[in-house]
Amino acid sequence: MSGFQVTTLGQYIIERQSEIPGVKGEFSRLLRDIGIAAKIISREVNKAGLAEILGETGNENVQGEDVKKLDIIANTLMIDCLSRGGECCAVASEEDEGIIPISTPQAKDAKYVVMMDPLDGSSNIDVNVSIGTIFSVFERITPVGTPATEEDFYQPGNRCLAAGYMIYGSSTMLVYTTGNGVNGFTLDPSIGEFCLSHPDIRIPKTGKIYSVNEGNKADFPAGLNTYIDWCQQIDKTTDRPYSSRYIGSMVADLHRNLLKGGIFIYPMTTKKPDGKLRLLYECNPMAYIVEQAGGRATNGYGKRILDIVPTQLHQRTPILIGSEEMVLQLEGLLANEQAAR
Repeated sequence: MSGFQVTTLGQYIIERQSEIPGVKGEFSRLLRDIGIAAKIISREVNKAGLAEILGETGNENVQGEDVKKLDIIANTLMIDCLSRGGECCAVASEEDEGIIPISTPQAKDAKYVVMMDPLDGSSNIDVNVSIGTIFSVFERITPVGTPATEEDFYQPGNRCLAAGYMIYGSSTMLVYTTGNGVNGFTLDPSIGEFCLSHPDIRIPKTGKIYSVNEGNKADFPAGLNTYIDWCQQIDKTTDRPYSSRYIGSMVADLHRNLLKGGIFIYPMTTKKPDGKLRLLYECNPMAYIVEQAGGRATNGYGKRILDIVPTQLHQRTPILIGSEEMVLQLEGLLANEQAAR
């Protein structure tokens, strides 16, 4: 085994801590707590079919969506793990209407807040399709030692300190950035550690995959339909037609496109003019990751996702995200559509 080297998530976090201005050990411990939660959620996902935790609870979340049993488990696990370390003063979750203050004694002087989608793609749970967890970390705005407020969460994504996702598929991966590139870690179940497997991830400038729910095509903007038609045309000079790949889990679709190149699209539609995906819990973290990997993320109409200033916890936004050249091309078509009105 001589020469065999493994870098664990914990080792990597400590080694790279100095690259983040102004942060100390508590920030590293916060990322460690998220890694612990990821391991436990992965275990629960893997045994879901045996433990009778598939299916719905019979309730709806604040978004009006049916709540799955695993949604609740993942949400509770993330909050529990973030509460124990004392580095996080409050959490905002897709599953909860308001913020969740952490009132443990050790969190009294905590200066970080976490926003999360504890189980993205949960409609796929019962059919064993890849799902994931999305998170981002910000420094609070209100004074340390006082109760956190919603103001602490109304920060644009460009102030994010860290963002990442966990994907629970054929293997469990944790991908994250602290503003100095993107790195991926795969869970080795034999030693119970996330090990560096995908260092310095860079998204290709272009790709041959587009990810959008074409079942909604009748409600799409004309510019988007023009782009889809272009992707489906046969043209050997541009290596078309492109492949349509849409899983219905943002984590799974974006993970593939991040590694292979492609564009993920959740647009405004006639039924949902503000889009469907949540700015704080899904779009901001993923935009931060993709930009750090060399990609692009906008609302399709000239606004960078990371520059949007939130005004609501559960604010929604359209999003185009992925390989830079593909996003720019679609933005151009949408701009032409607007100009022609």
